[in-house]
Formats: sequence, C-alpha cells, structure tokens
Amino acid sequence: MEKSAVEIGGCKMKAKEVLVLLTDQWADWEAAYAIPLINSVPQYTIKTIATNKVSKVSSGGLRVEIDYTLDSYHDFDNLAMLILPGGFTWKEERHDKIAAFVKKVIDVGRPVAAICGATIFLGKHGLLDKVKHTGDDLEFFQKEQGYNGQDFYESAQIVVDSGMITANETAALEFARAILGMLEIGGDEDIDEWYKYFKHGMVK
Repeated sequence: MEKSAVEIGGCKMKAKEVLVLLTDQWADWEAAYAIPLINSVPQYTIKTIATNKVSKVSSGGLRVEIDYTLDSYHDFDNLAMLILPGGFTWKEERHDKIAAFVKKVIDVGRPVAAICGATIFLGKHGLLDKVKHTGDDLEFFQKEQGYNGQDFYESAQIVVDSGMITANETAALEFARAILGMLEIGGDEDIDEWYKYFKHGMVK
C-alpha cells in the first residue's frame, strides 16, 4: 500500500502531507533531522514544493526533484505543515510568490517551520510582525525593509508561537524537536530522549 493511502487504526486514511519548500542552494542539513522521522510514520508523507518544477540543488550539491509547484498545490485540507529550510537565495531575492503562498498556509491555520535565512524571509514580508520569533540575529532582521517585528524577537535557539516555529542556523536539532512535537510524532518523553541522544552523543 502506498504511503498516500495508509491504514491507520484499521481505517484507510490519506496520509497528511508535510511540504518542504525548496529554493536554489537550499541548506540541506537544516531540516535533515526532521525529514526522515516525519516520513517514517504512516500518518505523514514528505513532499517537495517550489516556484517551478525544475529540480533544486542544495548548497551541498544534492539535486532534489519537485513534487508540486506553488500554483499547482490546492489540497490545504490535507496539509499538516510547511517547512522552509534556510539557504543563500532567501537573502538574494524577495520571493514574493513564495511569501503569498506562506501567507495562505498561515491563513488556513497550518503551521509553518522556518530556520536560518528563511526566518529573515518571513520577517521582511511582515509575517513575523506579531509572532514571537527568533533567527540568527535581530540586526539581520532590522536591515530588511518591511520588518516590524522587533518587539517580538527573542534571542534563542528556537521559538514556537501561534503555529510558527523559527530557529537560528545552529539549531537543526532543536528545530527537528519542535517539528516532531507539533506534529505529535512520539510522546514528549520519546522526543526528549531522541534529542538528548543526538545532542550529547552516544559516548559521554
């Protein structure tokens, strides 16, 4: 049986989609802890989305095919979360079309998780103006025209507020832990044990 139609609790159900939005030179390590864990459980499936169907090459040289374009995705009822890894082009381009899609995801009440440069992107489009958030540094946000969320900025590894997860570039593990918690993949104790194992290592 394909992942898109799995049996959960004896009932055939459509697996909820977690979209990973990719840009050119996306930071492949920043969502790397979360993605395989999400895709390993029957209730979720990972799909990629971008502005077009051209495969996206990460900063590490990994080429990834695109499942959906922004224009072709309409199944918001089946959307569980949108993940935005960092990357070099978040700073270089405005990505207005992506911003409109993210706003729609927020408007329909689905969570958004962004890390590193993707948080700056959200900020300059006004999507963090009234949400507690973090990123690499407040100064980076304040350099962007359109950002007015300084009163909600927190200097932290990760901040979760109102369905929005934001993290700085050193917080890939914390980012994954917050995503797993929001998607309710495993109990709090299991997630905490997983986090400690990879944070502190097998050998103490």
